Amino acid sequence: MNKGFFRKSLLLAVSAMAVFFQSCGLFGGGGGNAGGDYRGELLGAQGRPPGWVMNVPYGMVAIPAGTFHMGQADQNVAASMINLNKQITIGPFYMDDTEITNNEYRQFIETVQQDSAMAEGESGELSVYYPDTTVWVKDFAHHMGDPMMEYYFWHPAFDDYPVVGVSWEAAKYFCKWRTDFLNSYRASQGLWAMPTFRLPSEAEWEYASRGGRDMAKYPWGNPYIRNSKGCMLANFKPGRGNYYDDGFQYTAPVAQYFPNDWGLWDMSGNVAEWCEDAFHPASYPVVWDLNPTYYDEAEPRKVIRGGSWKDIAYYLETGTRTYEHKDSTRAYIGFRCALTNLGRSSGAEFN
Repeated sequence: MNKGFFRKSLLLAVSAMAVFFQSCGLFGGGGGNAGGDYRGELLGAQGRPPGWVMNVPYGMVAIPAGTFHMGQADQNVAASMINLNKQITIGPFYMDDTEITNNEYRQFIETVQQDSAMAEGESGELSVYYPDTTVWVKDFAHHMGDPMMEYYFWHPAFDDYPVVGVSWEAAKYFCKWRTDFLNSYRASQGLWAMPTFRLPSEAEWEYASRGGRDMAKYPWGNPYIRNSKGCMLANFKPGRGNYYDDGFQYTAPVAQYFPNDWGLWDMSGNVAEWCEDAFHPASYPVVWDLNPTYYDEAEPRKVIRGGSWKDIAYYLETGTRTYEHKDSTRAYIGFRCALTNLGRSSGAEFN
């Protein structure tokens, strides 16, 4: 007989007897859950809410647990000392299917502004989390970036483009806000809180980028940057002075190129993405081989992955590592969120 079914049946029987005995004054030993209505049996704490269901947040996809070889996917002598291959295991999690867009980040800004208006003195502190639109001018010398500085974040023409000019610290704050925003609603509906939104670890990012293809050089698997028809497979810089062969001179709207096998768009190109980890050239031998993440609060450099619209193909490779300082804002760095799956890595969303 199923153990859970047996326990439920026994609990119902005990509860029925408890009502009878209590009505007759025959049930000694204290009331409530102090020991009386369990009748001495180990049935687990009672009064718990209905069963937990791990809902997939809108815009996220399930990444199943698995094992892969993290590190360089192609021979690279120069980088061999900072991304040595190492077999590791990653637990199940969820990841945004695209980079966070301007309009999604604007929802965060508007909500924060509204909340800060209710709490005096906070608006000045929160301004550091607004996108730095001046990156379009200051990141590139002798470049006419004024139109992008003026329109990129605020104009509806760019609503579906990835947000840039966001520091690692701002991305972390966005994750905190997103967690509170979702769980406040769930609490109002009497639902269990979902786990915390966060930046993906470097290992999670690389594992997700490969889409189940171990040792894949690019998210699409093959070693080429064009398909059989000669079309570019990502938004990047194909050659010196050439930014437009992929169809976009700067960033592209999200999801313009083919997704990988797990339904993730733009894991290579468009904008590079912040990861949770601090950067260290020798972190691979140090971290554990199960859900590795390299933490170092004293290290201002944080890992970025995936390459961007202004990078050459090398930075698009799944195993390429690089970094930026956590308080820096750039016209070519954005982010996406991850969420730990609670429970088994199974079910329809993981098939």
